[in-house]
Order: sequence, then C-alpha cells, then structure tokens
Amino acid sequence: MILDEKQIKEFHENGFLLLKNFADAKLCDEILEKAKIHLRNKIAPIESEQEYMQKDTNEITVRRLRQVYDREEVFRIWMRDKKIRPILIQLLKDTPVLTLAHHNSIMTKLPHDSTRTFWHQDRRYWNFENDNLVSVWLALGDEYLENGLLEFIPGSHIMNFSKDRFDSESNFLDENSENIELIHKKTSNNLQKGDVVLFHCKTLHHASKNNSDKAKISFVYTVRAKSNNPIKGTRSDFKEVILD
Repeated sequence: MILDEKQIKEFHENGFLLLKNFADAKLCDEILEKAKIHLRNKIAPIESEQEYMQKDTNEITVRRLRQVYDREEVFRIWMRDKKIRPILIQLLKDTPVLTLAHHNSIMTKLPHDSTRTFWHQDRRYWNFENDNLVSVWLALGDEYLENGLLEFIPGSHIMNFSKDRFDSESNFLDENSENIELIHKKTSNNLQKGDVVLFHCKTLHHASKNNSDKAKISFVYTVRAKSNNPIKGTRSDFKEVILD
C-alpha cells in the first residue's frame, strides 16, 4: 500500500493522517492480550499517572508501558510491519528507522483513574538533527472523546511558537490568549480497532481523561529518517532498528 498525492498533501499540510482499517484485527487482539498482562502486573519500565502529574504518592496507575519492542514478539511484528513501510518512506522521503528511545510504548487511559494529556509537541524532549520524525498510533479498540481520543491542531507542525506559550514542562499553555484561539481549531476522528494515525513530531495534540467504564489501550512508536541522526550523548542516542 502507498499513499496517493491527496493523502501526502493532507499529511504535510495538517501534520497528521488517518488510515482506516489498516492493521489486521487478529494482530490487534494478540497485541491487546499481551499488553493487558503487562499492564495488570505493572511490568517495568512504566510511566504512571502520578509521575506524569508530578504527584508524590505510593499509588501507581499505569499510564504507559515503555520499551515495548523488547517485551513481546507480537509487539516487534507490528513495529516491523512491511505493509506500512512504503508509506513511511513516502512521508520521510528516506529509509525509516525505529527510534526506540521515544514512544515505543503501549499507551493506556484507565477508566476514571486516568488524567488528561496536556497539549504538547512530541519533539520537546527529543534530540535529533532535524524534525523529520513521524509517529505511528494504532488503535486497539474504540477511541472517542469520552475515553480520551487524540485531538490535533491542524498545521501546528509548521508554526513557530515563542517560549512563553509553553510551561516549564513544554506543555502548550491553555490560558495563553494566543493559544486559546489556536486550540479552538482542534479536530479529531473517532478510531476503531486497526485504525492508524500518523503524525509529525511537531504537531500539537492532547487527550482528555477516560470518563468511560472501559480502558482505552493504544500502541505508539516513532520513526526517524535515516539521514536524521540523533545527537550524540543525548537521550535520543539509543538503540535503534533500521527498517530496510
């Protein structure tokens, strides 16, 4: 499968692109089954809701499973999927490389215990020579606004923002008047099992907490262009997989 010119244009203009019914349903179920085991047992490394919200407590609510490439073969199968590879080559205009330092995660929003994900650009903590990176988000079940669907601000990946529009954690400030005007332009698409969203590393996105009675579990990984090297000695300079 390859993208047509309209889809490529949509990605480069908006900073994201939805691919409906892309991943095999059986593979999604296998991923979800394994993910639930790791989540239930809180198998490290993880990020907790308490860590994300900077709360000093012994309570642990899992927000994401980290370093999933090394956890299960079925996770690696999806991350090395050959069906999506020509699409990533089209968007990156280069050979894709799995950046296992970033994302490489099973994301979860547990019912009622999850917290909001603030508006942000993924690039904030990453250290690469340029911004030619794309994230691949796989829905393992239904995703909609009530359970924490991703929302995006179209075209935000090609906008320049002053530092005062972000907080100390590089979250896009809700109360900033310029930001408020831009956030009004947010958009989203409900997702179903097997849907994939591709988005640029600078596209502003957020998600509300899960107000439903069922966990929302998703898979996300990031690829860089082979020519876009990580900066030596930084967090981004970590184990990678070239998708030749």
